[in-house]
Amino acid sequence: MTALEGKNLLGKYSRTDAREVVDIDWTSWNPVDVATLVFVVREGQILLIHKKRGLGAGKVNGPGGRLEPGELPEVCARRELREELSIDTKNLVRLGDHRFQFSDGYSIYVHVYRTGEMTGTAMESGEAVPMWVSVDKIPFEEMWEDDRYWLPLLLQGRHFSGYWVFDGDRMLDHRLHVYD
Repeated sequence: MTALEGKNLLGKYSRTDAREVVDIDWTSWNPVDVATLVFVVREGQILLIHKKRGLGAGKVNGPGGRLEPGELPEVCARRELREELSIDTKNLVRLGDHRFQFSDGYSIYVHVYRTGEMTGTAMESGEAVPMWVSVDKIPFEEMWEDDRYWLPLLLQGRHFSGYWVFDGDRMLDHRLHVYD
């Protein structure tokens, strides 16, 4: 499986031989896409989704998606909450970012947000099935491999920056910086 499976873009990006974080010059790295992830955390629970389509289809994740041209990350995060789950929030806190490089050449930079507030009731959409889970029962085995490293930091309200190298669904290497 590739990062672009189902998007009919395979071949648009050049494969990379990078297998470790140190194989990539991150100072000149330019992602194909920029996206957001949003996690609603309240009363000991976190709002996750079963992703139905796109990158990570079939996995459990947080709501989010790619920025539209000219769109600010926080605006994108709120738009994605509305589109995927029919909810809104006015109080987003940016806690981290990720740089993902896939061996098929695809790359994505992700802004990660947390909020404790939302309006509306999370509802299923064509992209996502919402699920509230206890923060001590997060189904990491159904998520991307990297989530087990940084999601606990988000729950603690800590700031982080991650560098990740993947071959399809398999994480090859990572570096995670935590800022206090």
